[in-house]
Amino acid sequence: MSGMLGQYVHLFGEKLVRRRPLKPREESESHVAHLNTFDLVVLGVGRILRPGVYILAGKVAKFIAGPATIICFLVASLSTMLSGLYYAELGAQVARSGSVYFYSYVTMGQLHAFITGWNSILSLVIGTARVAKAWSYIFDRLIGSHISQVLQEAFPLHMPSFLATYADVFALGLVLLMTGVLGLGVRESTLVTKVSTGLSLLVLNLHNWQLTEQDYTLATAGSNDTSRLGPLGSGGFAPFGFEGILRGAALCFYIFFGVHIIATKGEEALTPHRSIPLGIVISLFVCFLAYFGVSAAVTLMVPYYQIHPYNPLPQAILHSWGALAGYVVAVGTLCALTSRLHSAVCRMPKLIYEMAEDGLLFRGLTRIHACAHNRVKSIMAAGILAGVMALLFNFTDLVDLMSIGTLLSYTLVAFSVLVLRYQPHQNFSKNKRTEDKTEMGPVVEESPLESAPEAGTSNPLKSLCNPISTTPTRKSGRIVCGCAFLLVLLLTILSLLLALWPSQVFSGDPGFTAGAVLLLLLIAGITAIIWRQPQNPSPLPFRVPALPVLPVLSIFVNVYLMMQMSSVTWAQFGIWNAMGLAIYFGYGIRHSLEERRDPQPPASTSQSLCEHTPGAESS
Repeated sequence: MSGMLGQYVHLFGEKLVRRRPLKPREESESHVAHLNTFDLVVLGVGRILRPGVYILAGKVAKFIAGPATIICFLVASLSTMLSGLYYAELGAQVARSGSVYFYSYVTMGQLHAFITGWNSILSLVIGTARVAKAWSYIFDRLIGSHISQVLQEAFPLHMPSFLATYADVFALGLVLLMTGVLGLGVRESTLVTKVSTGLSLLVLNLHNWQLTEQDYTLATAGSNDTSRLGPLGSGGFAPFGFEGILRGAALCFYIFFGVHIIATKGEEALTPHRSIPLGIVISLFVCFLAYFGVSAAVTLMVPYYQIHPYNPLPQAILHSWGALAGYVVAVGTLCALTSRLHSAVCRMPKLIYEMAEDGLLFRGLTRIHACAHNRVKSIMAAGILAGVMALLFNFTDLVDLMSIGTLLSYTLVAFSVLVLRYQPHQNFSKNKRTEDKTEMGPVVEESPLESAPEAGTSNPLKSLCNPISTTPTRKSGRIVCGCAFLLVLLLTILSLLLALWPSQVFSGDPGFTAGAVLLLLLIAGITAIIWRQPQNPSPLPFRVPALPVLPVLSIFVNVYLMMQMSSVTWAQFGIWNAMGLAIYFGYGIRHSLEERRDPQPPASTSQSLCEHTPGAESS
């Protein structure tokens, strides 16, 4: 009985790590390399730079970080840059253009790919809902807040800690309108916004970065509308301290989402080993300068506690230049948001269609409209989902959800690169059954070489720190896989400890400090074990340097920033992923294309889940 149960668990585990084989490349599908570094930078900036920063900067500056918002953007951009490099290596493993979901499916397996794709859908859907919400906020403010007043009276929601205060029917209508006219398209025009941002440089006041409690008291005494004044904090450049900067950085992550588009162009780049990392770094630097300019301008024009959280730049211009200039900037921002909303709606259905085509989501979503020749079901599903989120959630909740989803995606990619670099070579174009047959020979030859030294040593730790082979083997790959999972667990515990009890840890409390030191020692030891394992020598167009230290550092930063999120955000995020896992285990695992190709995975192999983690792919 126990043997049958073990076999069932083993077969079920094999299903979770089944990979999607690469189809042989057709001549018509081959891409001619034509993109240089400048082309990739333009592509990256166009995908990353978004007008939503005008709202995010106001919220972070007023309630979370103050003028130190610029540091929040810096921290977020640096961590995103590292994640962009991991995307680049993951793309180099596959050597095909595609989405991050596609790369994960080919290299890491089905469950990993589903989680990556499901959270990418979350980011795309929330990105659309967030832009619609921003459009609604700014337009409402432009006409005197009449829309919000009417909606608050007509459609109140009585769950203020979990949902918005009222159902934003206007934002829902915007999303559905854009979904309905998906095929029409508009050309992006942000000239007015750029000009108005340039004009704002003329009214900067450095005193707004050195505000004190006395300034706050005077502002309160001289203001008839004290509701505009937020909490002061401790004053100065970082009024909410280091914790405020970390919390702000966690929220600012979503604003850099999209850098992975550069990593997917390895096939089309003239010199991918040079132009892809340069394109990622330069595009992030350009976008950081733009976000730095906006946040610096807003916090220098207006005291941070007087910044409007949802309409900061137009209100700051109005404060310094008068009503006409404020209206001009507001209209310019609406133009930019309109084009961004259209592009966001266009991107949503593609990933949903791709996952449905693989059978991981409902196959009905792959229906193509006979007349319009577009993905009608995927478009409708994406539009309805984004519309519901814009209807029920406020802007802050959407930003938090998108940020935590982005951080999880970055963590999964860093984990993938860490594991794949230390795996033996495998051909991603082979399916699982073919791979098992072709690998029977090497396994037999490898076993005596590995077993002989192990029989002669009484210290198992010696084989961990001094591997015999100079190239990855199945055993070394299993060691790295197990160590990587253990690292993620320890880093999560350490992040939780530092996020919930920072004062006890750093004040020298014996229990908390000893726990943190023990965790650090364990993390360092496991990282050293991974470092001693042989790396795959296969040449790739790009390889992330300083493994395994850099991915471990990135995973820690990402997980620690995720811990800065509120319990409400974690609850919402948990509900979303619970829905996704229910769809996967209830439908996707049984209807996937891999299930049709190989309904009964071979039971003869004794490999564990980690053994099925693929190796690096040569270019």
